[in-house]
Amino acid sequence: MGDYLESLPEAPRFGVVLYVRDFRPAQSEQFIGRNLQGLGQFDERGGGRDAVVVFVVGNGPLGDSSLREPISEGHIFAERRQMHLVIAFLDFAPRDHLDGIENRQLLAELVDDAGIIIHFAAAVGVKLIVESPVRTIETNVNGTQLILEAAAKKKKLVLLASTSEVYGKNTQVPFHEDADLVLGPTTKGRWSYAASKALDEFLALSYWKEKKQPVIVARFFNTVGPRQTGRYGMVLPNFVQRALQNQPIEVYGDGKQSRCFCDVRDTVEALLRLIPLERAIGEVINIGNTEEVTIEDLAKLVKQRTNSSSPIHYIPYDKAYEPGFEDMMRRVPCIDKLHSLTGFRPQTSLADIIDRVAAYNRQKEGPLAGATAKRSIA
Repeated sequence: MGDYLESLPEAPRFGVVLYVRDFRPAQSEQFIGRNLQGLGQFDERGGGRDAVVVFVVGNGPLGDSSLREPISEGHIFAERRQMHLVIAFLDFAPRDHLDGIENRQLLAELVDDAGIIIHFAAAVGVKLIVESPVRTIETNVNGTQLILEAAAKKKKLVLLASTSEVYGKNTQVPFHEDADLVLGPTTKGRWSYAASKALDEFLALSYWKEKKQPVIVARFFNTVGPRQTGRYGMVLPNFVQRALQNQPIEVYGDGKQSRCFCDVRDTVEALLRLIPLERAIGEVINIGNTEEVTIEDLAKLVKQRTNSSSPIHYIPYDKAYEPGFEDMMRRVPCIDKLHSLTGFRPQTSLADIIDRVAAYNRQKEGPLAGATAKRSIA
């Protein structure tokens, strides 16, 4: 299964659906048995059938790593039973059992079979957002509307992936879930992503309030992992790839803006703990690591961990994106609510994350990577 997912072409397309039947993950209890003791409740939501999970995902760190990596290791939602798995991809060309999520009939059939729907699909990445604001808004809002509309007919739980971007220019760090959302002007396309995901949240929570459609909203803070692509401007994979090749690492702005990076395994762990909780329904929950780092220091740490000779170049925002580009100076989560609900806090260190990403890229590139960079520092 992991090899099949790895072989899929990476052609931009909205809402592609992959339906996988009779999936039997091996050794599943090692990964999630302790988290989904109450998995049987999903059978009730799914009409008394074996638990079925619908993933609606993209080609980002969660759509990529959280599915491919656990699937390849046989660790996706199982409790020593036959499983059905439904996966919807955002950025893969159709083949075999693939079709667009805009196919309402197919989506309705899949949701009807499902116990829960995990909605990761989104247009994401600052570069993509700036260059394609129409695609960003339509992909994020229309996709979420279709999923909620289908799920509401059978009251299937939807976990909606949102983003720390919705906090916008709020300066009250760390960000609490009930903090004000302070977005920039509509003339700045950079804010279209935050606005579209905020609208997704409003829509999901309105479905819960008005239609009693179960939803959980998870706000992710820079989830990263080995398979994350740097194609749309994701900072960590770009830094690591350039460092391994001893190419200049490009820091946008003065590098003083700070972020917190959460290992995809920690994000998945948090989700697995949240999904069975009835008290999480109708709630917004931050999911992220609280280890804050400036982008300038991130570049330096990547150089150190990869033993790279890459120079660090500073690129003005106007040149990197567009004139008048606005950024968020700090983005730090308060995860007290997550811990209160689940007893879990993401703790994978940034150094460990960088090492994992670097190791994956070296393995992917093979001897070529070894010729351009030395082993990372232990």
